[in-house]
Amino acid sequence: MPERWRTWALDYGIYAVFILLLAVLWQLSPYFLTASNLLNIGSQVSMIAVVAIGMTMVILMAEIDLSVGSVAALAGAITAGLIHSEPNGWPVWLWLTISISAGMAVGFSAGLVNGLFIVWGGIPSFIVTLGALSIGRGLVLLYTGGRPIFGFGDAFANISWGHVGPVPLPIVIMLCLYLLAWLFLRDTQLGRYIYAIGANKEAVDLAGINYRVIKVGIFALAGTFSGLAGIMLASRLDSAQPTAAIGWELDVIAAVVLGGASLYGGRGSVAKTLVGAFILQLISNGLNLLEVQAYWQQIAKGSIILIALLIERILRGRR
Repeated sequence: MPERWRTWALDYGIYAVFILLLAVLWQLSPYFLTASNLLNIGSQVSMIAVVAIGMTMVILMAEIDLSVGSVAALAGAITAGLIHSEPNGWPVWLWLTISISAGMAVGFSAGLVNGLFIVWGGIPSFIVTLGALSIGRGLVLLYTGGRPIFGFGDAFANISWGHVGPVPLPIVIMLCLYLLAWLFLRDTQLGRYIYAIGANKEAVDLAGINYRVIKVGIFALAGTFSGLAGIMLASRLDSAQPTAAIGWELDVIAAVVLGGASLYGGRGSVAKTLVGAFILQLISNGLNLLEVQAYWQQIAKGSIILIALLIERILRGRR
């Protein structure tokens, strides 16, 4: 393959795949390319996509976070529990703000602890976050007693079911966060440091940049994104389930890697991560419309991810 085509495939191939998938599913199902279905896809993907922002930054630093699902579930449960314990006489909006802030603080704290263990404890991120996954899930079960917390009222439900004009609020939240993350990574010095840490951590250290503080901060930020997504999930379901967000870590990592980010760090884009998340959701939605069994859906998603990674590896290997 000529070098220019190889470069084009690496830079823009994910967008071509996205458009091709839209066209194929449109031909297979007349219900796919309707406004209601597309907005539904956007609402459904918003939570995974929000978590994927933080995961992209973590992977750019050549690290990994397997705890995002349990952190999301814990943040959602804490928020739900606080909403249910609203003191008499408090304004609804004020207590709701406190509850949501507490849930996001849980996510921030979990990410901060992960980062401290990884950076100053010298433990690989895979091991630390795998342990955090188990601890977080256990804390959710302890806090909820193994039972769902449900019934929060319209104000909390509006986070996932409200609209800005015709557009669901979760899509607006997702797009605003992606725009901020894109500008942060592209236009700020700290964003460039994140790429540099993944590409050559030793060089960053020799340049006098405290990469350890940056790593801890990015893990804390990733935890905050997970907490927000867990709150959005609880709002969407009108319940905080002890088993909420199980398997999210795999879907999030798949979206980031499908978007072209390297697990070795230093290469990736939040814009492509968003497209990767949408591709995964399009596959699920399309197969649902075609009434394909869930078992086959998992096989199809896994196969597409492996094929995409193999193609990307072949193209980059020659470069």
